[in-house]
Amino acid sequence: MKSAGKSDFIQGKPRKFDIGHVFNNWKEKLPQLFYQVKNRSIQDRMEAFSQKSHHFLEEIKSLGFTRTMDELERGKLRVFNQLNFFQFITGIVVPLICFFGNYKFPVASFVVASLPAWVSLVVLYLNFYSRYEAGMITYFILYPLVTSIVYMSGMNLGVELYFILNGILAVFFLPLISQMLFSVGLSMVSYFVLVVINKEYNYQLHTSNFFLYLFNQITAILFIFYALFLIKKESNLYQFGILATNKALQEKNEKIEKQKTEIEQKAAELSELNSLKNKLFSVISHDLKTPMYALRNLFRSMQQLNMSGKEIKAIIPDVVTDLNYTTGLMENLLHWVKSQMQSSGISPGELDMAEISDESIHVHHLQAATKKISITREMDESFRVFADKDMVNLVLRNLLSNAIKFTPENGAIIIRLKNESPFCRVSVIDNGIGMDPETLARIQENSYYSTQGTAKENGTGLGLMLCKDFLGRNGGVLEIESDPGKGSVFSFTLPLAENMQTA
Repeated sequence: MKSAGKSDFIQGKPRKFDIGHVFNNWKEKLPQLFYQVKNRSIQDRMEAFSQKSHHFLEEIKSLGFTRTMDELERGKLRVFNQLNFFQFITGIVVPLICFFGNYKFPVASFVVASLPAWVSLVVLYLNFYSRYEAGMITYFILYPLVTSIVYMSGMNLGVELYFILNGILAVFFLPLISQMLFSVGLSMVSYFVLVVINKEYNYQLHTSNFFLYLFNQITAILFIFYALFLIKKESNLYQFGILATNKALQEKNEKIEKQKTEIEQKAAELSELNSLKNKLFSVISHDLKTPMYALRNLFRSMQQLNMSGKEIKAIIPDVVTDLNYTTGLMENLLHWVKSQMQSSGISPGELDMAEISDESIHVHHLQAATKKISITREMDESFRVFADKDMVNLVLRNLLSNAIKFTPENGAIIIRLKNESPFCRVSVIDNGIGMDPETLARIQENSYYSTQGTAKENGTGLGLMLCKDFLGRNGGVLEIESDPGKGSVFSFTLPLAENMQTA
């Protein structure tokens, strides 16, 4: 199929047809063409002839193409040009054979018999100058009329099936219902009057030359089926083009929907981070001032009021409590900022959980000692896990700090390490105030929920959020169990190093 961009006959304006220029070009090419044909083999000649014939036919099909026509219009014009070209060939050949094969066949009869062929030539001429609408009107009005003239002049050349062909083509090509009905009506009336009703003709081709008459009948039938085939083919190509376009649009829409979903997801994540950022800024601007003011007031009182050692000692526990809260908050803030800057990047390695738990106990022993809380570690055997050390340290320290925060004075906390191959379970168990189901649900929703501890300790909820995030990155899960007034159990799992090595 010839594309719009490659056709030599796609024009924006009419061209001037110079017969002299064409004759001179062929006059110059004939000697060279004769020399090439003379020195080629039969196979090469046939191949060259086939290529030139194909090229010529493609040029005929593309007569009248313009850049503004859509693919459906071009498809119709391709079919229309082909049929007119072949009708011209057959319409001129038969009268010529009759004229030269029968000396009684007069020149006037030859002229009348060849009129339909000249109608097809006029149509091709109009299409050549991009006047395809005029060409269609000419064809669907003049062709049945001149064919009727042939019959009315007393000649029956066996071309009555062309009336039916004209009606079929009118249904497909003519855009207006009125035009289509007029053309179909003209063709059918002419057929019935001139073929079915009238049987008397001065010249009957089937008696003069039966084989030529049979040729005309077969040719007309072939034209009908060929026209239907071309119409079906062009319709299929157009439908396939529409389906391909729809498929491309569908894929594009799916891609846009996917991008939209990703954008919405990113927007939700950014909104959540923005909410957390605002909360953290609020914490930094408000809560971090408390221990600074406490230290300032302590030192100012020591300077101005000449306080005794006993009075200073009485104030220090409150200052230490504020500093412990501030230290934990700063550590969580630094880890949160680091996690956001490094995204999901972690550095896992083999960790001894006994050492990790002992480090966490040592870090929080002063905080526990202030409330006279005992912290012990229980484990059946020594084992190692495969995880990021800094993240596991932060998780265990936050859980231990929370346990101290919600455990009253003289309470007890147990860090229990248990092998549940292929995982290690780490549990922080306290006998503190516990949580009711509503509070537990809010904590598990990851809404940065926090309450004051038994000694009025403050919190932000950031610690548990980081615990869940860091455990997820290391293949672990945080689980919480709690009974009001009996205590809580915060536990998490991490993959054992030995299983990671064998895998």
